[in-house]
Amino acid sequence: MKAMLYENFNTAPKIASVPDPTPTADGIVVRVEATGICRSDWHGWVGHADDIALPHVPGHEFAGVVEATGKNVTRFKRGDRVTAPFIAACGTCHECNSGNQQTCLHQTQAGFSSWGSFAEYVAVECADTNMVHLPESIDFVTAASLGCRFATSFRAVVDQGKVRGGEWLVVHGAGGIGLAAIMIAKAFGSNVIAVDIVESKLDFARQIGADYTVNSRTSSDHIQEILEITKGGAHVSIDALGNPKTSYNSIKNLRPRGRHVQVGLIIENAGDSYVPMYQVMAKELEVYGSHGMQAWRYDDMLRMITNGSLKPEKLIGKTVSLENGIQHLTSMADTPDTGIVVIDRF
Repeated sequence: MKAMLYENFNTAPKIASVPDPTPTADGIVVRVEATGICRSDWHGWVGHADDIALPHVPGHEFAGVVEATGKNVTRFKRGDRVTAPFIAACGTCHECNSGNQQTCLHQTQAGFSSWGSFAEYVAVECADTNMVHLPESIDFVTAASLGCRFATSFRAVVDQGKVRGGEWLVVHGAGGIGLAAIMIAKAFGSNVIAVDIVESKLDFARQIGADYTVNSRTSSDHIQEILEITKGGAHVSIDALGNPKTSYNSIKNLRPRGRHVQVGLIIENAGDSYVPMYQVMAKELEVYGSHGMQAWRYDDMLRMITNGSLKPEKLIGKTVSLENGIQHLTSMADTPDTGIVVIDRF
């Protein structure tokens, strides 16, 4: 099959012909129709992930059609339209049995611990636990944008942040996760403030529903600005970027009994994050982590998409070919795109 392959970290990938995957007894192979280019793919490419063996095919946000199934798979058949969360859970550990597949003790991740979806085909383990049937009304490009950023934001806002109508939610970082969080919070009736240092991203945030935007680079005191807008602080605040500073700011702008959700990935070499624990104690703040979303939770999200309450297609910036995806992956840190970039031509 045709795939994007890199043989060394931080060295430009190439388009190569590699062996087609075959399904394990519990797995399936998906013919990839679309796959998103995510900042997590960039982190893997530069060597920030410790589970990548070289040479490697990246890609973990995908949608497509089932090409082949293992003998033990019962819920999916060849020809089914499918997508999947980026975490492939084992289905049998304590966390899986409690319904928390997103924290599976034996999880694998296509595009990291195994070859991913920047290819014509991708294999997924434990298909009956991890795959999601895709409604006909949702196109493959939109579905490919869900697997990491949008689904992760859905869990962060709805399940971890427990956002309610009328509450103030602040999103630090207006990238893919942050923009999705804004859209989702607005669908649940929240007032939303987007924080970023790039005006074009803040403009886009307003287009998809942010009530206020704050440029933390040009503001003389953006925490104070948020406290004034919200008349006392956010009920829920999300670090959607993944940086020690934005994580700290997200906690600092909370009102008493507010809730911070850490959803942006803070890599180990970024330094330790300072938690203002006195404020956590004095204000009785709640601090949550959020890591992906379980396949079984997709039903509510997909229902909101099909009934028009959520419109993730608005977050798609552009579609590109597999060949052009190389440039978008390797330049992501220097020239980040506004909106999600999806590979849909192989």
